[in-house]
Amino acid sequence: MDLDQLAALRTPVGLTALAAAAELAGGDPLAAATALRSAGLPGPLAATALTQAELRRRAVGKFGPAAAGMFFTRAGLEQATRAVVADRRARRLRAAGVRTLADLGCGLGADALAAARAGIRVYGVEADPATAALAAANAEAAGLAGCFTVECADATSFDLTGMDAVFCDPARRSTGGRRIFDPAAYSPPWDFVLGLARRVPCTVVKVAPGLDHALIPPGAEAEWVSVDRELVEAALWCGPLAGTPRRATLLRNPVAGSGGRSAPAQRSGETEDGRVGVAELTGTGAVEAPVGPIRRYVYDPDGAVVRAHLVAEFARTVDGTLADPDIAYVYADTPLPTPYARCLEITDVLPFSLKRLRGLLRVRGVGRVEILKRGSAVDPERLRRDLRLAGTEPASLVLTRVAGAPTVLVCQPVAPNR
Repeated sequence: MDLDQLAALRTPVGLTALAAAAELAGGDPLAAATALRSAGLPGPLAATALTQAELRRRAVGKFGPAAAGMFFTRAGLEQATRAVVADRRARRLRAAGVRTLADLGCGLGADALAAARAGIRVYGVEADPATAALAAANAEAAGLAGCFTVECADATSFDLTGMDAVFCDPARRSTGGRRIFDPAAYSPPWDFVLGLARRVPCTVVKVAPGLDHALIPPGAEAEWVSVDRELVEAALWCGPLAGTPRRATLLRNPVAGSGGRSAPAQRSGETEDGRVGVAELTGTGAVEAPVGPIRRYVYDPDGAVVRAHLVAEFARTVDGTLADPDIAYVYADTPLPTPYARCLEITDVLPFSLKRLRGLLRVRGVGRVEILKRGSAVDPERLRRDLRLAGTEPASLVLTRVAGAPTVLVCQPVAPNR
């Protein structure tokens, strides 16, 4: 969306077009466009309204009902922080005493809006004029224009004087939309981002979940966040904001209807926030888990736990061990309730062999399988085809290595309350 399109949507006619488009979103796009034009709306405005209505429909999973009044671009929506993540970060900043925040590279304003709702005065900076205008429109739509203002400027030139804290989400995509994996190519550049904490000690940097641990600044806390077991982001908390070397934060998204509370945290280094279903696991990220034989149960840790290098800390909570020191499956004798991993009961262990596995599943009458893998080169979808399943029973297959040998575990999921 460009500035002219945004301006058109905010006129009385544009608002009418948006309301009509919202009724048609999710259906046949050609029929929807025809219906809007038949209602007397100009073709370009109808197309813009339909695009926006579809983006709003998709955004509900991230933003809930608030999405109905927000403005999006496809790229901006894809990169925007989920509301459940942004809200939790905002609460943590507020609890740390932050009252003024510079959001460098604010995008469509997801994080800034969350901070403003938490009572923080936010000064957003966005280099792209259209994106900056969309962020300002979103602040107005949320009734937060007095708490979140946007300046169209280069983040590296913004005056940080008087700011209690800085939040920076450097762009990790090229102008063509391709992902950028080299932090040196981020915008603003990685060197500038790392230097922010020297200027404003309370600095938070949103980074990709695949961040190399070697890039974590000394003394910073590195946090990995998952939502409903999907690893979504990582963040570096610097200066006084750093509370632990490594943190895995597992959230449930009330917007998506998952609701409920995570299983209770049980030991030192674990906390839970029942308001939105939060579980946290903390540690140094440098502890190695003990290695032992395969046992009756296998735990598949959440991606945030694995990426935070907290598998050993998790293993202690279930009295577990690894069967291979380099693979993050944890084995134990009992199925303990935990928010940090799925638990499966192992019924069979065999060296990987397509013929043997196919025969075993045929005998068991298995016709549906989920396939998990770590440390295996096997293509799950090709394996699914090659198994030629014909039964009716379900099973879970874990493709892994044990002492360097390709191994398959045939399992059944353990009920969460078991």
